[in-house]
Amino acid sequence: MTTERDVSDRLNALETRIAFQDQTVEELNNTITEQWRLIDSLARRLTTLEEQVRAGSIIADPRTEPPPPHY
Repeated sequence: MTTERDVSDRLNALETRIAFQDQTVEELNNTITEQWRLIDSLARRLTTLEEQVRAGSIIADPRTEPPPPHY
C-alpha cells in the first residue's frame, strides 16, 4: 500500500523531471532556431554566388592571373 509520503516523493520526482524536460526542450528549440538562421544565411549566400558565376562577375580576368607553375 502506498503511503502519503510515497505519493509526495513520486510527485516531487515527476515535477523535477518535467522541469528538466522543459529546459531541454527550450535548449533544443534554441539550437534548431539558430541552425535554421545559419541555413537561411548560407542559402542566400549560395544564391548570390550562383548569380555572380552565371553573370561572369566572379571569374578572374586571365590577363591579371599569373601563369601556372608548369609554364
